[in-house]
Amino acid sequence: MDTFALIVTIGVALGFTYTNGFHDSANAIATSVSTRALTPRAALVMAAVMNLAGAFLGQGVAKTVSEGLIETPHGSRGMGILFAALVGAIVWNMLTWYYGLPSSSSHALFGGLVGAALAGGTDVIWSGVLEKVVLPMFVSPLVGLGIGYLVMLAIMWIFRRSSPHKAKRGFRIAQTVSAAGMALGHGLQDAQKTMGIVVMALVIADVEDSGDTIPVWVKVVCAVMLSLGTYAGGWRIMRTLGRKIIELDPPQGFAAETTGASIMFGSAFLFHAPISTTHVIASAIMGAGATKRVNAVRWGVAKNIVLGWFITMPAAALVAGLSFWIVDLAFG
Repeated sequence: MDTFALIVTIGVALGFTYTNGFHDSANAIATSVSTRALTPRAALVMAAVMNLAGAFLGQGVAKTVSEGLIETPHGSRGMGILFAALVGAIVWNMLTWYYGLPSSSSHALFGGLVGAALAGGTDVIWSGVLEKVVLPMFVSPLVGLGIGYLVMLAIMWIFRRSSPHKAKRGFRIAQTVSAAGMALGHGLQDAQKTMGIVVMALVIADVEDSGDTIPVWVKVVCAVMLSLGTYAGGWRIMRTLGRKIIELDPPQGFAAETTGASIMFGSAFLFHAPISTTHVIASAIMGAGATKRVNAVRWGVAKNIVLGWFITMPAAALVAGLSFWIVDLAFG
């Protein structure tokens, strides 16, 4: 029964990674597609490959997820907590994908972990949740907004005497690099989050010891599932990020992607903080777009996106808590 529960939990974790891929693939490529720097299919192939590469760049974020947010639960009850946490995250991902709302898969997962832990009587490491999840949730969009604005201002000043037509054509080419950086950062951040969950499941099942290095097979399957999900595409969310916030031009797209990639790499390597790619790129798009004129950004759409960010964790926590009670009732 324990082996079966482990296999099911890992399977659901990989299913979450797949939904993360098609839900968040838009984060990496929406700006490049909307400015016609890349065709949708070429962008998805590039994003899938870079997601795969990014997953092998580190494991600090995975350690934060597996050891820094909730106390590792034990036995079949612990496996039920992980299962319920993943169900809560997947349900919220599918709901927000259906409505084209670029919410955070990361915060859906964190909310699911907290909700399932509370329902299952496992201690939540509130200091870790505050420092590694809640504070970055507030800080990273503000940083993305500010840096996106400043980067775009710098581009406008540097190329102020250039031919607009030539500059746009050059930035379309440059966007292939900045979009690849975004996709690499997405792989670095989001594949590691699922690695952390799978490692926690292995520790609960006494297959691995806490503190061990992440097994290579865990890295491979998480990376592959994220890439497959990315290749499946997230067209609904891509439309929201690429066109509904603001009509982007290539320099703005380059500024937003460069900003997003820089913040994701910095947070992963310097702070081991699992930040949301969605929050970072959406706020960077707003910052870069605001340089044209403040009312060029459709702030009504932006407001709905931000509201979605704030309800993601509690909503996923609620679904995860209900899922745990159902699992506990059914299987004890």
